[in-house]
Amino acid sequence: MTGGVAWPLLLACLAGGYLAGSIPFGLILTRFAGLGDVRAIGSGNIGATNVLRTGRKGLAAATLLGDALKGTVAVLVASRFGEIAGLTAGLGAFLGHLFPVWLGFKGGKGVATFIGVLIAVSLPAALVFAAIWIGLAVLMRYSSLSALSASAATPVALWALGRPEAAILFLVLGLLLWWKHAPNISRLLAGTEGRIGQKG
Repeated sequence: MTGGVAWPLLLACLAGGYLAGSIPFGLILTRFAGLGDVRAIGSGNIGATNVLRTGRKGLAAATLLGDALKGTVAVLVASRFGEIAGLTAGLGAFLGHLFPVWLGFKGGKGVATFIGVLIAVSLPAALVFAAIWIGLAVLMRYSSLSALSASAATPVALWALGRPEAAILFLVLGLLLWWKHAPNISRLLAGTEGRIGQKG
């Protein structure tokens, strides 16, 4: 459903969201800091977790913030044209982060952009996500497990909050996020996934 919004406008929102989402903050910030290509270290990912492996906590925090805000801004700008337009831009931003055209469609895993989009769509649902993530991170000390569990709960929370269209979008985003975390899931099942704060 387009919610009465014209298809050309939705395509523009999708494209605009994609371009915003494809900004590789991790790569840009580490290069400006003189640290070279972040893809050459650790997991090769452009996200905040891999940026943290440079030892620069400030850069990792800035990457996290940038990756979240690009999703938030995309949704808020497009939402001026209605809820469906905003959700479409959110989809575009998430896809842009996962598959940035500038980097050969090899992007991040999407957690920060997921929560950034969610903040703009529904702050109560974002708080549910944060509560689950923090709770599991404290108890289990697995960042990936925390993110996967929180993302799985998000569509349920949105549905309970009376946001069915948003729930459908975040079901799709959650499936993509789980797919990008396939290596982490394998390590979790094998008991070899690194814990938060674990060195080496």
